[in-house]
Amino acid sequence: MSTHDSVTEQDRRFPDVSQLVVGVLGGTGDQGRGLAYRLAKAGQQVVIGSRTAERAEAAAAELGLGIRGADNATASRESDLVIVAVPWDGHAATLAALREELAGKIVVDCVNPLGFDKQGAYALRPEEGSAAQQAAVLLPDARVTAAFHHLSAVLLQDPSIEQIDTDVMVLGDDREATDIVQALAARIPGMRGIFAGRLRNAHQVESLVANLISVNRRYKAHAGLRVTDV
Repeated sequence: MSTHDSVTEQDRRFPDVSQLVVGVLGGTGDQGRGLAYRLAKAGQQVVIGSRTAERAEAAAAELGLGIRGADNATASRESDLVIVAVPWDGHAATLAALREELAGKIVVDCVNPLGFDKQGAYALRPEEGSAAQQAAVLLPDARVTAAFHHLSAVLLQDPSIEQIDTDVMVLGDDREATDIVQALAARIPGMRGIFAGRLRNAHQVESLVANLISVNRRYKAHAGLRVTDV
């Protein structure tokens, strides 16, 4: 059996996630809008969350595809799985306020703690170790995973691009949850979800975005990642 066949057989064992309602907190930002658009285009039910319902509803109406908009609390309550795509400086406050709404939910943190100066982007080290570990501390009753860090918001939002040629590194301590997130990533044409370790290893995955920003600036590209021999 070839490597490709092996991966195909593995993908078939992933759960069916087509009926899950996906919430995207920070869905009015570039990354959140891009993920919402791609998942809805793949047939997923999507709810965009924002601090104000009006802003979320406006973004949802602009995107179309049956996407709904709501305030963050409502989007969290109405979703089965919630992607956190808020700015790093609002990460802790946003999640702390949603502890009750996110209890029992699969939470996918895709936030990259980065700083910027004249030399470009550089990684920040949160006290908890990573943005995903901070989410796990703030949401003890949620099933926290980390994924979707290395995607170009430009490519995600470009309707002329049919496939996003990249792998999605998925981390977490709950294997059932990471299987679901891998399956969700695979719903987007061109993507694969690759299990990449426990949540304690999220820092280097989040930090790698600083390197990709450097690649993009040097080569005027929208770089992604592929994992070989898997």
